Amino acid sequence: MPMEPSLVSSLTWFAHIARNCSFTRAATEMNVTRAALSQQLKGLEQHLNVRLLNRTTRDMSLTEEGRRLLDVLQPALTAIEQAVMALDELHDEPSGLIRLNSSRIAAQLLVEPHLGEFLARYPKLRLELIMDDGLSNIVADGLDAGIRLGESLDEHMVAVPITPPLAMAIVGSPGYFMRHGVPDTPGDLMRHNCLAYRFTSSGTIDRWSFTSPDTEARTVVFEPQGNAVFNDDESMLRGALQGVGLIQHIDLRVRRHLADGSLVRVLAPWCRPFPGFFLYLPSRAQMPARLRALMDFLIEKRELLAHGA
Repeated sequence: MPMEPSLVSSLTWFAHIARNCSFTRAATEMNVTRAALSQQLKGLEQHLNVRLLNRTTRDMSLTEEGRRLLDVLQPALTAIEQAVMALDELHDEPSGLIRLNSSRIAAQLLVEPHLGEFLARYPKLRLELIMDDGLSNIVADGLDAGIRLGESLDEHMVAVPITPPLAMAIVGSPGYFMRHGVPDTPGDLMRHNCLAYRFTSSGTIDRWSFTSPDTEARTVVFEPQGNAVFNDDESMLRGALQGVGLIQHIDLRVRRHLADGSLVRVLAPWCRPFPGFFLYLPSRAQMPARLRALMDFLIEKRELLAHGA
């Protein structure tokens, strides 16, 4: 039969009285009145139907039953106090394990490049990175946080932006465009070798969505029908760099290749910005220091991304 929750409180009061051998000292230590302590002990003895303390107006001593009870309670209460102190330390200094769920592209862009710096800054932290291109339920799966595009977030999660707004980029190699020409509108893509990406989680092909740059803002959806399909964005990117065909990728991922000229972007006016990547968490309330450290670190890196660093 489970113990009544109120009994735990009474046992704690008893242990404090017994350790101090004084109602007055115990009351001062716990910042309560002597009468309140006396009432707690009296209620405990009545509940257990046993006398725990012999007491007079001047002296106090444990009965045999009280001694046996204290011998069992003392190590248990010490362990609880140490556990609470450890939680306080965790709150003050980032330490412990962070289980972070992330899509592969988010991990490649936002976590892996800064992993050494983050762990060096917080040497008591451990990071477990769980790659999952589907949207995970972090609470149900026992995770601490996740990284996803803003358009994919669960409405019940706390979401913190960790990148500026992003856009999809249609890119190809200079050699490809020399051989096949440059598309001016999404309709021109029908004459190009557009390489496809298949989502591992759903098995569907990623469609390319465009918004016309005119005032009508028409939406055009295109399904790539090229001679290669990938379920890994790095492999797809290498295909574009080799001149196999055109790909659609997040602009942040191809920024370096656009800067060095190994890829060329087309149809940019048709690709409107959308909310970027967010760190999502169950709650901001009583946030552990380890999660706040991760959040602050990713926000710090967001500022660098916003300035093109």
